[in-house]
Amino acid sequence: MTDVTFVLGTRPEIIKLAPVVQACHRLEVDYSIVHTGQHYSDSLDSVFFDQLELPEPDYDLGVGSSSHGEQTGEMLIGVERALAETAPEVVLVQGDTNSVLAGALAASKMDAELGHVEAGLRSFDRSMPEETNRVIADHVSDHLFAPTEQSKKYLLDEGLSERRITVTGNTVVDALFRNREIARRKSTVLADLRIENRDFFVMTAHRQENVDDEARFRDLLAGVERAAEAHDADVIYPVHPRARDRIETFGIEVPDPIRAVEPLEYLDFLRLASTAELILTDSGGVQEEACILGTPCVTMRDNTERPETIDVGANRLSSCDPGQIVASATEMLLRGDDWENPFGDGDAAERILQSLPLETKSREVAR
Repeated sequence: MTDVTFVLGTRPEIIKLAPVVQACHRLEVDYSIVHTGQHYSDSLDSVFFDQLELPEPDYDLGVGSSSHGEQTGEMLIGVERALAETAPEVVLVQGDTNSVLAGALAASKMDAELGHVEAGLRSFDRSMPEETNRVIADHVSDHLFAPTEQSKKYLLDEGLSERRITVTGNTVVDALFRNREIARRKSTVLADLRIENRDFFVMTAHRQENVDDEARFRDLLAGVERAAEAHDADVIYPVHPRARDRIETFGIEVPDPIRAVEPLEYLDFLRLASTAELILTDSGGVQEEACILGTPCVTMRDNTERPETIDVGANRLSSCDPGQIVASATEMLLRGDDWENPFGDGDAAERILQSLPLETKSREVAR
């Protein structure tokens, strides 16, 4: 029998659950890891186990990419089998992916309690598959680890019991505090890309609603191009496999100011994000990272499940309209980096473990 089983499958989940895994070592909590393989590219996730000094997963389901239903169904079968073998007291999932949905559904029907790390995020856009996943995970969880008071409020508004909710801060703060200095020492990405003495932006774009819509994707790229030209900046764009496929399918020529590069290892991306003048993204996790790192951010979406980043002045929504992207980029560059981090103090992982019904509950938090 295992104290805790982690179910994860993508780069953000590995990064954000790594501090909790490492806290298990410090608090002597027995654990196992089930990796669904939702990100099927080694450059997107498997390498992080080495970079973040994590043990190899106990189970690697190797599910890969397919339709939502096929992917989730295959994960559900594999996760259920793994949980039957590990017999954990608690299953922990993080975020809003299909791996989270499969882990939550499997655990909710077995003799284990379920904890959802980063509970209570809401975009209020049910056209986004991630919104469905996070809502379902919250409503079947026994322990809801909300990163902020705003997330707790959303959970309470949906009728979830306050007894199930613990505001912990976000584990991404734990991860960034630990890893940004490692990235500063070890990453050579600035020299490799020849941008050591050049102002530059970082861009990410991979969400289904952006890159699967040809007109929207072209508008997004045109807006980033205009913003770069207006501020005489290069744009580094690590291209996700999904976006790469759509660029080829649609016959899109990436504009000259945008340097399309292969997906980056985590420490390299962290080094870029902490050094850039501006980040333009459609990623929820990158919005958080930018806010914590003090890098101004423009989110090329119509909504965000990280409203705290906007409330503190670290982020602006631009949609994919070229004019709005340019205006938002200019506003954020003028705004600078003077805001308060709303995501906690870097001790979220220990708070999560202390809240679980394990022997560690009575132990003093490790420092």
